[in-house]
Amino acid sequence: MEEITGRFDSLTLEEMGKVELMNRVDSKFVTTVDKIRELLEACSRDYYVQEIGGRRNMPYHTVYYDTEDTDMYYQHQRGKKTRQKIRTRLYEGSMTIPFLEIKRKNNKGRTKKKRVSMEEGEILDQYTEFIEKNSYYTPEHLTPQIENHFYRITLVDKAMTERITIDTGLHFHNFTTGMSLDLDNTGIIEWKRDGISGKSGFGRLLRELHIHESGFSKYCMGMALTNPELRQNRIKARLRKILKRPHIS
Repeated sequence: MEEITGRFDSLTLEEMGKVELMNRVDSKFVTTVDKIRELLEACSRDYYVQEIGGRRNMPYHTVYYDTEDTDMYYQHQRGKKTRQKIRTRLYEGSMTIPFLEIKRKNNKGRTKKKRVSMEEGEILDQYTEFIEKNSYYTPEHLTPQIENHFYRITLVDKAMTERITIDTGLHFHNFTTGMSLDLDNTGIIEWKRDGISGKSGFGRLLRELHIHESGFSKYCMGMALTNPELRQNRIKARLRKILKRPHIS
């Protein structure tokens, strides 16, 4: 990945802020790592890649929170269009301070994200006002459910109108079951833009490579694969199709 991304012109983290897209439409695609390489090779002239500290494939660490009865997981499982996720995320390659993030998706498919920086050692109870203002939950009802690690490449088109993230090397660990899972050959593409109208060279490349849109929630997929006690009827077919050879230990 590093060799391929080395062919791109780069942008700094500050320059990336111009296309932050905190209120956006997301489209997700699931494919293999080999297809990811083909995609990167095809778009190297037309997109910038984010570079921080000389690195272009950045490590991330996320902890997802939910209620004891995993209400947020089941909202997604039931196909509820309006739903939320609450997580802490450490952008390991660029920042040493984690963020508390709340993602809200509305019934029109738009995603809004609110976040606040956390100091080392702080707990959710210290962010009661932020959580109650931006979610349906209170800290006392939330517990850490699952963590993941992955590597992310971030691209921006040269018109600065869309942002693409490409995640590989996914690893999950479930705090309740103690089960871990590695998805070494799975790549998750997220295409983020303010709207879905207009032509895009990226969309054309996806079609040419036969990479089709497919919902993938890292939280829900990770939970379903590392906790067999959870209901997963609605996503069973997707799990079989997308996660052909996961390594579970």
